[in-house]
Amino acid sequence: MTGEGKGKTVTLGDESSVPSIDQPMNGSTDAVAYGRVLLGSILCDKFGLAPATLADALAVQREKGGRLGDLLLKLRVIREEEFLEALAYQLDLPWVPQLESRMVEPALIRKVPISFARRYRLLPIRQEDDRILVAMTDPLDLCPLDDLRLLLGSDVKAALTSTKALLSCLNQVYDQAATAEQAIEDLSTDDNLDRLADEVDEPQDLLDATDEAPIIRLVNSVLFQAVKQRASDIHFESFERGLVIRYRIDGVLYPILSPPKRLQANIIARLKIIAGLNIAEKRLPQDGRFSIRTSGKDVDFRVSVLPTSHGERVVLRLLEKENRLLNLPEIGLSDERLAVMMQLIHLSHGIILVTGPTGSGKTTTLYAALSQINAPDKNIITVEDPVEYQLQGISQMQVNPKINLTFASGLRSILRQDPDVIMIGEIRDLETAEIAIHASLTGHLVFSTLHTNDAAGSTTRLIDMGIEPFLVASSVVAIVAQRLVRNICTACRQPYQPSDEELAKLGMSAIGVRPLLYRGTGCPACAQTGYKGRSGIYELLLVDDDIRRLISAKADSSQIKQQATAKGMATLRDEGAAKVLQGLTTTEEVLRITQQAVAP
Repeated sequence: MTGEGKGKTVTLGDESSVPSIDQPMNGSTDAVAYGRVLLGSILCDKFGLAPATLADALAVQREKGGRLGDLLLKLRVIREEEFLEALAYQLDLPWVPQLESRMVEPALIRKVPISFARRYRLLPIRQEDDRILVAMTDPLDLCPLDDLRLLLGSDVKAALTSTKALLSCLNQVYDQAATAEQAIEDLSTDDNLDRLADEVDEPQDLLDATDEAPIIRLVNSVLFQAVKQRASDIHFESFERGLVIRYRIDGVLYPILSPPKRLQANIIARLKIIAGLNIAEKRLPQDGRFSIRTSGKDVDFRVSVLPTSHGERVVLRLLEKENRLLNLPEIGLSDERLAVMMQLIHLSHGIILVTGPTGSGKTTTLYAALSQINAPDKNIITVEDPVEYQLQGISQMQVNPKINLTFASGLRSILRQDPDVIMIGEIRDLETAEIAIHASLTGHLVFSTLHTNDAAGSTTRLIDMGIEPFLVASSVVAIVAQRLVRNICTACRQPYQPSDEELAKLGMSAIGVRPLLYRGTGCPACAQTGYKGRSGIYELLLVDDDIRRLISAKADSSQIKQQATAKGMATLRDEGAAKVLQGLTTTEEVLRITQQAVAP
C-alpha cells in the first residue's frame, strides 16, 4: 500500500526499502512510528507465517515488484484480517476486528454519501476528543481522508478493520438512515411535486441515488424497505381518498404507508418509468420488469399495472437473485416423504404434479427436485412463465405469447431436443396436458404444476380439461399438494398449554399427556407479528393400482382422497398438526392456511 503525505512517499510492505521515519498521520500532531518493524517479521511472529514462505514471497517481490501484502494474500498463505491486523500493529493504529452498527454515530453518516464511503472503503465511527475515528482498510490512501476531513469539518483518526466487516456495517448503518417515512415528510414540505423527471437512469444502488426529486426518493425508499423486510410483493392500491402501500411478508399483507391522494399519479408514473411501461396509457393493464441493486443485493421486480375505478394499482413481485435455491431436504418434507420423493424424482418416466394456490412454493419445490437430479448425464429442459431463477446446467425457456411461444408450442420444440427430464411451469390447457402426457408415455420424466386445492383434485382437473381417464391413470405417478405456513419467531417463542377445543381442531385427543405448544409473543425481530419465515406442509398422493382404477372409473376427488388416506396418506391438516407439535408453527396458522377458520 502506498500513500503520500507532506512530500514524502511511504511504501508499506516492501521489505527491501522500508523507511525509518516518524511521519504524522493525516496531518495530525500525533507522530506514528511506522516502518521500524518489518511487516514480514510481524506476520511471522504474531500470525505464524513460515519464514521460508516469506522468503519466497520476497523473492517474487524483488523480481516482479508489487506489495508484499498483496503477494501473500494472492498466495493464500495469510488471511486479509491477519494482514490488516499486522498492518495496524506496524502503523500503531487501532485494530477493529468487529464493526457493529451500534458503534456508529448516526449524525456522522448523514454528512458522508454512501457512494463516497463505499468507493474508498471507509466509515466514520465516533468522535474521540477533537478527532473523529474512521474505520478503513487502506490507511495510507490519504486523499479520501483529506476529503473526509472537509465533509465532517473535523480532523480524523484512522482505525483498521477488514473489508467484510466494514462493508457489512456500512450497509447496515446506511440502511437505517434511509426510511420511507422521512421521504414522506420531505414530500409534505415540497412545493413543486410536478417536477417528476420523464425518465431517469436506474441508479447502480438505491442507497447511492443522488437524484433529489422527492417522488423518486419516496419510491426508492419503498423498494429498499421491501427488500430489507423480506417482502415478496409490494401493493400500490388506489382508493377514493388516497393511495395505500402494503407489503406481503410471509404470505400476509401489512399496510406500510398511505401517501396523500395528490401524490398518487406521480408515484404510479415513477413505477411505470422504471419498468419501461407507457405512462400515458391508463386504460389498459400493463406488465413489465426491472432490476435494482440495494445493500449489496441484486433484486428483480415483476410489475403488473391494472386500471381501477379510482386510478391504477400496481403490484410488484420481488425476486432476489442472490437467494440460494433450496435443495429437496430443505423444503420441509418429513423424513418419510422425503425418502419417497427421492425415489420418485429418479424415475425414468411419468408425470409428477405439484399443486397449490399461487404463492404456495410450487416453483421452489420443482427447482429443488430438478437441482437434486441435475447431473452431466441428464438433459433437463424447462418451459416457464417466467423463468424466476437461473439453474446451472439446465436449459430454461420462457414463454412469450406475443410471438405465439406458449407452453404447448415450447413443449413440442423441447421434445425434439432429446430431453430426459422436462419441467412445465403450469398445465393450463388441454393442448399442454396432452403433450405432457404423450411425453411421459414415451420415456420422459415430466414435472409440472396445477392449480387445485388438494392432491386428489388434480386427477379430476385433468379429466375436466378433456384428457381421457385411462391416460391420466397411466401417466401420473405422484401428486404433491402443498401450502406454506409461517414459522414461529424463535426470538419470542413462548410455550403454553392448549385447550381441548384447540387440540380437537388439530384432530388430536386430550386423552393422556397434554402436549406443550408454542406461540410467538411479538418482538422487533419479527415486527411484532410472532412469525418469521415460512416452511412447507405437504400432501403426497402416490398413484398405485387402486388409485388408477378409481381414476379410470372417473371417481370424484373425495373418493380418491378417501382411498389414499386409508392407505396412509397424511393430509395437509395432518402435516400441519405435526409441525404444531414440533413447535414450528401455530394452530391458528395451520387452520388459516388449510382454509378452516378458528372459532372465536
